Amino acid sequence: MKNTPLPPVTSHEDWQQHLAEITRLEKEHTRIKDQINAKRRLLPMYEVDSTYRFETENGEKTLLDLFDGRKQLIVYHFMFDTDWEQGCDGCSWVVDAMSHPAHLHVRSVSLVLVSKAPLSKLLSYKKRMGWTLDWVSSQGSSFNSDFGATVASGENHGVSVFICNDRKVYRTYFTTARGVEHLGSHWTYLDLTPYGRQEDWEKSPVGWPQHKKYTIEKRHDAYQHDGRVKE
Repeated sequence: MKNTPLPPVTSHEDWQQHLAEITRLEKEHTRIKDQINAKRRLLPMYEVDSTYRFETENGEKTLLDLFDGRKQLIVYHFMFDTDWEQGCDGCSWVVDAMSHPAHLHVRSVSLVLVSKAPLSKLLSYKKRMGWTLDWVSSQGSSFNSDFGATVASGENHGVSVFICNDRKVYRTYFTTARGVEHLGSHWTYLDLTPYGRQEDWEKSPVGWPQHKKYTIEKRHDAYQHDGRVKE
């Protein structure tokens, strides 16, 4: 490490000028990202007309069941094929970075990992990694291939977003490849959903659920199990 290259050394004043330029670009990037998020909330959706069934720790469940009574569902397509002995290392990085789900639940969003491997392998790897997020197996159904998680070249990672209305499920968004790199905080996952962060500064259609910012953010142990704020 002794001969590892380092950034150039400059004065404090010169460093501040360079930092100011980077900050300007970062703020510009944030404003562009806000515009993209607003357009994403205007995306149309299509109905998922197939009944998919998944093996879970609590028995067989449908796609609608995975919402767990909430309005929106984020599925992370975790690469874990049936004959693999451990999950994808890149997907493991992604799950390591996922924030506490309580902050999603309070906005009526559930987050579930779905893989093709048998449930026994998923639960064994989940225990090894120390994860607590829900992880279900799509083995025996066409879910993975139908939603771009199993392709001709093999397993593929990605994120699908769903919303339910009158017990009907609709797919609203999908991203893969480097589209998942920035994900991790609950803010970045909420930005993928139709209702977004649900704060009043966001540009959203009329009638979208919104709150004044900083009014529903709590410590994760301040929420009830169903996502409501404790009285």
